[in-house]
Amino acid sequence: MNIFMMILVAVFMVGFYMISSPSQRVVEQETEYAVNKSDLRGIAECAVAMQNAQITGTNFQDVCIEQNNIQSQFICLNASMRETSCEIVRNRRPEYSYIITATAPIDTGDYNNMLEILEEYFPDAGTFGIFMDGKIMVGGTAGARIVPDTIISKMNLSNGQLVYMTQYEIPDTETVFSAPVQTDVICPIGTIKTYRFGRWQCIGYNTKTDCGGDMIWDSELMACVADESKKPLCAEQQTAVLVDSVWECVNPFPEKVCPDGMTARLNYTTLEWECVADPTTTEKLKKCETLTQGVILGPVGTSIRVPSSSCTDCEKMVTNYDTCETTCVPDPSKINNPACYPGNPDECNGPNRGFYFGFPTYSYANNIEDIRGHTIPLDAAHSQNRKFNCMDCGDGEIDSEKSLPPYIAICK
Repeated sequence: MNIFMMILVAVFMVGFYMISSPSQRVVEQETEYAVNKSDLRGIAECAVAMQNAQITGTNFQDVCIEQNNIQSQFICLNASMRETSCEIVRNRRPEYSYIITATAPIDTGDYNNMLEILEEYFPDAGTFGIFMDGKIMVGGTAGARIVPDTIISKMNLSNGQLVYMTQYEIPDTETVFSAPVQTDVICPIGTIKTYRFGRWQCIGYNTKTDCGGDMIWDSELMACVADESKKPLCAEQQTAVLVDSVWECVNPFPEKVCPDGMTARLNYTTLEWECVADPTTTEKLKKCETLTQGVILGPVGTSIRVPSSSCTDCEKMVTNYDTCETTCVPDPSKINNPACYPGNPDECNGPNRGFYFGFPTYSYANNIEDIRGHTIPLDAAHSQNRKFNCMDCGDGEIDSEKSLPPYIAICK
């Protein structure tokens, strides 16, 4: 019996030594440390991937986001460090704009390991660390970064969360211009394709002559002739004739008898004959038979903007009969026209509001004598739509020295 007890004790001692030997404990502890550190590094890498996706505008989807309760937000602050909209309003950006990514809180005992991971694997990440008492503790010797109270409240941050905070600049909204889809036009030699009057047309790329009315320029005769394509189909007993360069259907035998110096003319609004001044007896005061709009520049085959005598509803045509050139200038009397300003004109007044015209180019504005000596703003805050617009300065005021309503409106 004593021998059996001695053998049993020996077996027990050998087993106890094997289980609790120092070499076995070291292997178990080193393995546990490596697994824990790998998990912490995975949390940090998932947060970095989420932050980078927000910066580049891509979508990052991974199971690690849900496992670690990772959230990312855009937060913008004004000069008073209060939350504001992350948009460019009246050409003004927010004072501060941040992208912030936060994970679920990690255990207090993992703080040192996480800081070692941040220092080793993310030394150039910037403000990336553990949130503690209103600050972000980062790895290495960089110290701590203070987090604004508004962000703490908005993100509901608590101690132990891994937080990545990056300041960014809101990009300008890209302006996209598109023209209606039209059937392709193949232009002959000596002409160029351009978009005019809502459709593609072939025009000569040298000096453009505008004959006006229903006339067209004949390059062989070098004169304006009747455009037969615009000749109307007239009713029975009527014929189409040119009256003041415009096709009209007239009855060759009107019943209207007019006095000397006047002639019968059909009023198409009332469909009645009326007496008007005889153009053959009226002295012709015009100096120009044709009107020109200058030289069109650009290589053949390219689409370029062509000066046109077709003014918008918000403009009036001015002709210089000494140079035979016509230009379109803003017509302030058209502000009440809904096609020129869709809102209520009476509401666009006061110290912080004023009208301005959407000048398309500086050369266009140079044709207007009323604004000579004033600076014309052609920036993102001012539309170039050739209409009247209302400039709303918000909390600011209209600069009375630089503004000249309804042509120019500039905020201080």
